[in-house]
Amino acid sequence: MQFESILYESSDGISEIRLNRPHRLNAVTQQLYDELNTALGVAEADQNVRVVILTGEGRAFCVGADLKEHKVGRTAFERRQYTQGEQIVCKRLMRLSKPVIAAVNGYALGAGAEMAIASDFILMAASAQIGLPEISIGTFLGGGVTYMLPRLVGLAKARELVFLGERIKGDEAVRIGLANRVLPDEGFLDAAREFARKIASKAPLSMQLAKEQLNMAAEGTLDTALVAELEGMMFAGTTQDWQEGIDAFAEKRTPIFKGV
Repeated sequence: MQFESILYESSDGISEIRLNRPHRLNAVTQQLYDELNTALGVAEADQNVRVVILTGEGRAFCVGADLKEHKVGRTAFERRQYTQGEQIVCKRLMRLSKPVIAAVNGYALGAGAEMAIASDFILMAASAQIGLPEISIGTFLGGGVTYMLPRLVGLAKARELVFLGERIKGDEAVRIGLANRVLPDEGFLDAAREFARKIASKAPLSMQLAKEQLNMAAEGTLDTALVAELEGMMFAGTTQDWQEGIDAFAEKRTPIFKGV
């Protein structure tokens, strides 16, 4: 599909979405949110897509809102629509039936950080920085970050990141549980793609169930988790991929999952 604010490519089970406003360090606009939401819908519907990579063109992942778009004279409705655009995108990242990898190159600030946090994995280039400066400039957080961030790093560290608004690099983000891995700047996107290929090789229906259950873990009880796991195991046992996994193990070969 053709977009103006993003680039979309899909091959070998991987959908790659690149924010494409490098002249503005990929600062977000209403159009970018709309196109990103559409692209995520395309990836969701494509049976060949097993995993999504979200990254940015140029020197940044995304530096947050494009302040030039915050013109004086916008109606309250227009401001609300813009703000809700991020919420729609972040919720879709969380709820997408396929794993989403945020490959953070350069800066991920404000809405950029919030989209990364809404993803399933955060991979950071060695020189990349992530931060939430909203409180420092008199605005507020979005994209469900007040829900996700304490779950990832704990309430005390979440307060520190939000109240101080300081940027942190990949090593610190990994240390506190915010990011998964730090990768060298050179060949960063290739390394992120290799990470994605490993995920894409797994059983997609089982992966979907695992994502749903892990995301819901903090909202239920042990008993509800056990029931859901039982139902998940029973469902997985009815799939062709389950038989393929058993056969591949017995035959000492790599399984080839088809998502059926």
